[in-house]
Amino acid sequence: MSNTCDFSLPTYLQCHNLTDECKELLRSLASENGWLPTSHHLYQGFWYITRHLNGVLSAQHHFKAQDSDIFLLSQPKSGTTWLKAILLALLNRSRYSEPDRQLLLDHPLLQKNPHDLVLHLETRLYVEGTNPDLSSFTSPRLFATHIPFVSLPESVKESKCKLVYMCRNPKDTFVSLWHFTREMSPNDIGTNTLEEAFDMFCRGFSMFGPHWDHVLGYYKASLEMPHKVLFLKYEEMKDKPSEQLKRLADFLGCPFSREEEADGRVDEIIRLCSFNNLSKLEVNQTGKLLTGHENKSFFRKGEVGDWVNYLTPEMVERIDRITEEKFGDLGLKF
Repeated sequence: MSNTCDFSLPTYLQCHNLTDECKELLRSLASENGWLPTSHHLYQGFWYITRHLNGVLSAQHHFKAQDSDIFLLSQPKSGTTWLKAILLALLNRSRYSEPDRQLLLDHPLLQKNPHDLVLHLETRLYVEGTNPDLSSFTSPRLFATHIPFVSLPESVKESKCKLVYMCRNPKDTFVSLWHFTREMSPNDIGTNTLEEAFDMFCRGFSMFGPHWDHVLGYYKASLEMPHKVLFLKYEEMKDKPSEQLKRLADFLGCPFSREEEADGRVDEIIRLCSFNNLSKLEVNQTGKLLTGHENKSFFRKGEVGDWVNYLTPEMVERIDRITEEKFGDLGLKF
């Protein structure tokens, strides 16, 4: 598998228009091929495809956080699409509600994919290595990123902005990532077998991985700065969505009032943002992102425990052992 910059590839796999800094840095970084038909590079302890590394470097240099900013952070395939929808609906709930049917029908989530509404720093805003104009973003500005805590722009760490981190059982994260990257590889170029991908994942080689180090960075930050970092688990969100949604609202300083709860606003948001609802929308069945991704690729199953259909007992033993070694001392369990 070569590190190609073929313009015939989808936009998200192209690696032209790199900054001089990125080109120079690539000469000194360890590189490996695997998940996608482009090289991955080890930077500050984590793996990035060439195009995304360009965006990470640019964001580190140019992004200036505001105290009112809200960040959604995650490993790929850990519930990012769902949490983007929830945050959008939560923060805009005063504008769109069921009592006014027309306003509800005009909700942006019914018109666009969540990834076109909440943009990632490194894969959308800064990916071309430029400094985008963010003046049109209204406060509170809502951003997303897969960048690990250690590599966040310094202004994000130093400001009072809020960080909402979503994690997921490593077994389900892996299975979802394997399916997703196979869809992202045009004509199955360079796709891996389940066994090959599993070995890479367990070795720590995955997009924005190692997975466990990524999770630990934000989990430790949430323990040290609970006022700044909220740590959410995908499984708990699925099991008790109302409880977790109210927890999220409290953390962001926009708690639900008694009147809102009595009027069913919590359930309204959960229903609007459900996998069943979003996945059936025409925009998410037929549309594409500006990056070239098909919207439907972000809606596979959304289930908890789907890993049982793919992993052998030997695989389960290996990944559970790594998870215990990495998380056990901190009491982080799935």
